[in-house]
Amino acid sequence: MPVGLTIQQVAGKPGEVYYPLATYTYPATEPSALPPTQLVIRITACALNHRDLFIRQHLYPGTTFGVPLLADGCGIVTGSGSDAAAKAWVGKRVVIAPLVGWDADEDGPEDPRKYAILGGTKLTPKGTAVQEYIADIEDVEEAPEHLSDVEAAALPLTGLTAWRASHTKCGKHFGREKNILVTGIGGGVALMTLLLGVCQEANVFVSSGSQAKIDLAVKMGAKGGVSYKEKGWEKTLQSMLPKERPFLDAIVDGAGGDIVGSAAKLLKIGGVLAIYGMTTGPRMPFQMSAVLKNVEVKGSTMGSRREFREMVAFVKDKKLKPIISRSVKGLSNLAAVDTLFQEMKDGAQFGKLVIEVGEGVETSKL
Repeated sequence: MPVGLTIQQVAGKPGEVYYPLATYTYPATEPSALPPTQLVIRITACALNHRDLFIRQHLYPGTTFGVPLLADGCGIVTGSGSDAAAKAWVGKRVVIAPLVGWDADEDGPEDPRKYAILGGTKLTPKGTAVQEYIADIEDVEEAPEHLSDVEAAALPLTGLTAWRASHTKCGKHFGREKNILVTGIGGGVALMTLLLGVCQEANVFVSSGSQAKIDLAVKMGAKGGVSYKEKGWEKTLQSMLPKERPFLDAIVDGAGGDIVGSAAKLLKIGGVLAIYGMTTGPRMPFQMSAVLKNVEVKGSTMGSRREFREMVAFVKDKKLKPIISRSVKGLSNLAAVDTLFQEMKDGAQFGKLVIEVGEGVETSKL
C-alpha cells in the first residue's frame, strides 16, 4: 500500500511542542473508481516550506494529525477517470497546484471558506508527502521539461508566492532597470524572486544575516547585498544604488519586523512593499514616514490557480530553475527527512529542501 508522511500528536503548547514525524499507509486507488476528471499521480518528489516547520511547532492555523504534510509535489500520471481530457494526461509528468479554492480573482480567494493550502491542516485532507496523490485535471500543470523531478517539486508554492508578490503586487515597479530589494535571501521564495528579477533585467539587491548567502546571490545575478545584522544597513544599501536612480522601486519581504521603517527610507514616493510572510513575528509597526511617502504596503498570500498557470509558463519559457539546497531519499527515511526540517529550523538552507519519493528520480535534462 502507498505510504504517506504526517505528524504524531504529543503533549505540548503551541510554539513549545515539536511534533515528531510519522508514516502511515493507505489503500491504493483504482482508476476505474475515480470521478471522470480525476487523476492518479505517482509522486516522485515533494518539497518542504516554512509552513511545514510551523505545523510541527503548532504555530500554523488548523494544524492537525493524520493528514499528509507538504504542499509541493511533482509526479507521473499513472491513471485517470473516464473523461477523455483526463485520459490525455496519463503518462505525463506534472506539478501540482499547492492550493484549493482560489481560481482567478486577483484580490483573493473567491470564497475564503473553501480556500486551503495543501498539507498538514484540517482545512483539506490532501498533502503531497505521499506516494500516490489524487488530483483533478484542473489542479495540475505539465512540468517544464528542463527541470528535474527534484527541481519541479521545488517549484509550486515557492514559484507561485514569488510570482504573485513580484508581478501581481509590485506590478509596474518590478521589471527592467527597476531597483528591487529581496530580503532574507536563502529561502525558496526569496531566491525565486531574485531569479524572476534577474531574468527581467531588474537591479536586484538582497539582504541576509549570512555573508556567504549574499555572495551566492551575487553569483546568481544580484547587484549587491547587505547584512540586516549591520546597524544602519539601509545607508549601506543606499550607497549601492545606481546614481541615476538612487532609490528602491519595490521591496519583496518575507520577514516583517521593522521593515516598514526601513522601507520608508529607501523606497521612492509611491513605491511598493510586498510582504508574503512574517517569520520574525505576527505583527509589525506602520509608521507615519511611510504614509508621507505614499508607500504601498501589500500583503501577498501565495496566489490563484490562474497565477500558478502563468508562473509555470514563464518558468518554462525562461528556463528558470529553482535553487535546491539539499534532497534526501525516501518518505519512510524519517531520520533523513528530519535533517531537512532541522536545516530549515536553523536557517541554514540556501534554496529548497526536497524529498525524493520514488525510485528513478530523473536528473535535469539541461
